[in-house]
Amino acid sequence: MAQKLWMQRGKRTLHTAACRVRRGGREHPPSLFDVKGVPAETAREHGNFLSPPFGRVAALWHLREEEISCSGPLSQKQAEYFLSQQASLLKNDETKALTPASLQKELNNLLKFNPDFAEAHYLSYLNSLRVQDVFSSTHSLLHYFDRLILTGAESKSNGDEGYGRSLRYAALNLAALHCRFGHYQQAELALQEAIRIAQESNDHVCLQHCLSWLYILEQKRSDSCVLLEHSVKKAVHFGLPYLASLGIQSLVQQRAFAGKTANKLMDALKDSDLLHWKHSLSELIDISIAQKTAIWRLYGRSTMALQQAQTLLSMNSLEALNLGVQQNNTESFAVVLCHLAELHAEQGCLAAASEVLEHLKERFPPNSQHAQLWMLCEQKIQFGRAMHDGRYHMADSLVTGITALSSLEGAYRKAIVLQAQNQTSEAHKLLQKLLVHCQKMKNTEMVISVLLAVAELYWRASCHTIALPVLLQALALSREYRLQYLASETVLSLAFSQLILGIPEQALNILHMAIEPILADGAVLDKGRAMFLVAKCQVASANAYEPQKKVEALESAILNLNEAKDYFAKVDCKEQIRDVLYFQARLYHMLGKAQERNRCAMLFRQLHQELPSHGVPLVNHL
Repeated sequence: MAQKLWMQRGKRTLHTAACRVRRGGREHPPSLFDVKGVPAETAREHGNFLSPPFGRVAALWHLREEEISCSGPLSQKQAEYFLSQQASLLKNDETKALTPASLQKELNNLLKFNPDFAEAHYLSYLNSLRVQDVFSSTHSLLHYFDRLILTGAESKSNGDEGYGRSLRYAALNLAALHCRFGHYQQAELALQEAIRIAQESNDHVCLQHCLSWLYILEQKRSDSCVLLEHSVKKAVHFGLPYLASLGIQSLVQQRAFAGKTANKLMDALKDSDLLHWKHSLSELIDISIAQKTAIWRLYGRSTMALQQAQTLLSMNSLEALNLGVQQNNTESFAVVLCHLAELHAEQGCLAAASEVLEHLKERFPPNSQHAQLWMLCEQKIQFGRAMHDGRYHMADSLVTGITALSSLEGAYRKAIVLQAQNQTSEAHKLLQKLLVHCQKMKNTEMVISVLLAVAELYWRASCHTIALPVLLQALALSREYRLQYLASETVLSLAFSQLILGIPEQALNILHMAIEPILADGAVLDKGRAMFLVAKCQVASANAYEPQKKVEALESAILNLNEAKDYFAKVDCKEQIRDVLYFQARLYHMLGKAQERNRCAMLFRQLHQELPSHGVPLVNHL
């Protein structure tokens, strides 16, 4: 599912709330992070809304590493160089930065000799975010703004306005921090304080940042789209292209979930891309391409998603590289690499998927801020392999890890395992709870997946007529929101229901609606299921044919079963291969081909001994 990584997961990744503030004729991002985890700029650019002077030391990049040791008192330039270097590494290539513990030790040494070094407190704040330490990050952030006020860093140049500026941006940063950790009530209180101070100072730029964060906090409300559109217009009016572009991308994501057509969404992203290239916003170019990858996967167009992923991976950054830093060690690249791993796994290229995951582990170590993306991706791929292989006990053990990273994905997969283990009552209760939750959260993609799982439970209970309204509801939702691939899967399930109800001819007719998108963009497992279902319908329809035509239909069904078996073999789906072999043996027996029948029967027996049946009739599952 494309929600997957990052359209939510608010499918979560590409939705950003980072804003920029104008200072000295330039626009700078306010924070290292946003609520969805989209990376921000370098520490000077997004280290804070007040832009600490990390950039003044750009000419010092050639200094040797031993010149910046923090074991003793450092000069001002040495300290600034050290902070600039680490801030840049945290943003661009976290693997080359000091470990969280080592960096904190060095920062503590700096602060021991100069407790009022505000920028050191801010880097300590960024470092605490790496390990999700809410107490230390809040403590360091407050110390940073306290030092700005106490040392007069702002008020010396701006008078009373500098003091008020520090206060309102301190409140805004605090709101962003609480939002990152999911403390939405505290975030709203801090945001209200920032809005109050900004209104008193008539600071329209700060108010614009507040408006963007207000959308983040209220995005589940029905009028949030209006709020976001107003934010984009205001950002354009005040000349904030970074913020305007982020607003456009958030609108695109929201409208994708609302079922808008892909061409309209891509036109909107094209407009934001013009802003990116005009203002050389390298980071937003990457985010835009990652957004397109997620959108195409949401709509079930895996080929287009693969193309966008490859486009981003082959691009060169617009920003200069320093100290051997890889500019592409950002969340956008983590997102597309996870998509790439899942796409390869879906096509049965498990070795390639493993290579991509290994590359992700090297680029984003477990202690890095984006490691959870590949952790979830890896767990989902392993879960799929275990289910395909019939190792339900192993799949069940993986559910715990998935739940720790995504409670929604974990609950859905737990229900799938219970269903496969024939624990229908427990699975049905869990799916009903999940359905209510997803409907409340307006997660349409997951709602459709749950409905399909509920329909399969009804098949297993031989309640085929009850499954039909559920499938029709899923089909209506998938077509309303233009989720083409889910619509094809639903039609596949409807065809299976019609086969069970004794109307295979009609099932064959509607299969033509679903099989083309599945063969074009579907996972290998779904291709195999589709061809297997076609063969079943052909066999069921052949009973009414003349003898010669019946033989031709059975031979055609055998060819389709061979194709289905090849697809299942690519993903090592032994249970489905066993079912195919059973059908083939029966068909060869009907055609009087004893040698082929015996071969299929022998292979079936071997798999049946390895994977004993759980008591579900073969005809009752797709």
